[in-house]
Amino acid sequence: MRLRFAGKMFLLLGVAAFALCCFNTAHAADAIKLTYSNFFPATHIQSKLAEAWGKEVEKRSGGKVKVEYYPGQTLTKAKVVYDGVVQGLSDVGFSVLGYTRGRFPIMEVIDLPLGYKSGVAATKVANAVYDKFKDKALTDTKVMYLHAHGPGLVNTKGKVVKKLEDMKGLKIRSHGTSAKVVKALGGTPVAMPMPETYQSLQKGVVDGAVYPLEANKGWKLGEVIDSVTLDYPSAYTTTFFVVMNKDKWNSLPDDVKKAITEINKEWADKHGKAWDESDAEGLAFLKAKNKKLIELDAAEGARWKKAVQPVLDQYVKDMAAKKLPGKEALEIAQETLKKSDK
Repeated sequence: MRLRFAGKMFLLLGVAAFALCCFNTAHAADAIKLTYSNFFPATHIQSKLAEAWGKEVEKRSGGKVKVEYYPGQTLTKAKVVYDGVVQGLSDVGFSVLGYTRGRFPIMEVIDLPLGYKSGVAATKVANAVYDKFKDKALTDTKVMYLHAHGPGLVNTKGKVVKKLEDMKGLKIRSHGTSAKVVKALGGTPVAMPMPETYQSLQKGVVDGAVYPLEANKGWKLGEVIDSVTLDYPSAYTTTFFVVMNKDKWNSLPDDVKKAITEINKEWADKHGKAWDESDAEGLAFLKAKNKKLIELDAAEGARWKKAVQPVLDQYVKDMAAKKLPGKEALEIAQETLKKSDK
């Protein structure tokens, strides 16, 4: 009798488990799928945050959305992530506005050498400029949020840069606005996305590169450079975007849109703080490998700041020629940065 009862119980449990499995499978099949493309390697903190964004969307949507995350350029290359989102090759994309130079004119003000001191401040500037102007060039996607890295500095292999004159003739990896900064400082800009930088430095294709301290550990560039010039007075930043395909966004239920909008606000702050935390780690990495850190005294720093001023002036002129509010954008960026540094 007991054996028959036990057998029935096992049978019932088996049926229940099968039914639950079928329910979960059907539920998963009904979930809205979002593909997410990012050029950062999976191990980088910015990639981990992007993946965490997807998990949070799944959680707060109550399982209505499933995000398939593709790091390390496995879905679309860094330079074409934005167009990949527009064309539907991915539903969500994370890359650099500056990789398509000239396409987002107003937003270029963020990347100017304004003397950035932190990623938190740079991220505030990025979102303040976007919130004010809603750059029309970005209207072919739904902007999730923007963020920006900490001070972009000069990193070299071989030659140590202690003064402006030392930049002359050096081939420096850069992109977008940072290429203009390199030229203003006397170097020769070489356009190149971050994923190609390690090998180019290692093989001597370039003499150096401009990027934030974090990349020395996050991209392992500290292994192939010899010194960093801490040129904070002329430090630039790079604006990163997270955007969604417009049709995909419009197809989402209102409650899902609301949840994602709330997450976006939180994640912009998370990215800004992560940039600063990883800058500290990048600096520690350099010190551990006994790399040279070159500090500029007040007089030399003023020279570097003066050297890049024409980049700011030219931006205002270029925007005026296009009948765009470049002067106002620069003022907002500078004011936001000033408040953030207090």
